[in-house]
Amino acid sequence: MSFTKRFLTTALLASTLTLSGCGYNTLQAQDEQVNAGWSEVVNQYQRRADLVPNLVAVVERYAQHEKDVFTQVAQARAAAGSVQLTPEALSDPEAMKKYQEAQAQMTSALSRLMMVSEQYPALKADAMFQDLQAQLEGTENRITVARNNYIKDVQTYNVTVRQFPTNLTAKMFGLKTKANFSVENEKSISTAPTVTFGNAGNSGSANAGNANTGSANASATGTATAN
Repeated sequence: MSFTKRFLTTALLASTLTLSGCGYNTLQAQDEQVNAGWSEVVNQYQRRADLVPNLVAVVERYAQHEKDVFTQVAQARAAAGSVQLTPEALSDPEAMKKYQEAQAQMTSALSRLMMVSEQYPALKADAMFQDLQAQLEGTENRITVARNNYIKDVQTYNVTVRQFPTNLTAKMFGLKTKANFSVENEKSISTAPTVTFGNAGNSGSANAGNANTGSANASATGTATAN
């Protein structure tokens, strides 16, 4: 082996060991994990959005007079679809806030739509509605899991970016902390929104115009399963 080749091989090996020792490879691996976690979050939110048209169509067959609710759902779905957050923008807290607000609006609108079923027993008994409801329950569970995993991945990455000595490497390569989901309490991370309904009776139902909360005020019909 010529001197030049030996020199280049030695330099490459030294560079590799240096990058490994300073945390560069760790930062890259964790960054990829965050991006993968975010892709799964987006995937599950999109799965929920794709369920909305069919769900609205079924409800509309039984509740044609609930125009305000249908309008709210349509507007929320459009708003959620218009707010896109690419992996490159995950370090922008304001962008993350807007994305989260759009998805929260969609959750609230869906809850209002599901509350309509309390007023229409025939709708609750519809097989297609029951299937779509189960799919929605499963999707909400998947969203919760995906968000929880993303929160943990971002926390791990951000710690590496901020702690010494890997923070020096992060600064050298322009790696910054990433924005995370904000939650009002820890329980909301691990518990999916309630979207199931039982025979709560007419006295327990509320009309869509008075629904101001993001969760359904009704009892669960059974265990939600992921579809």
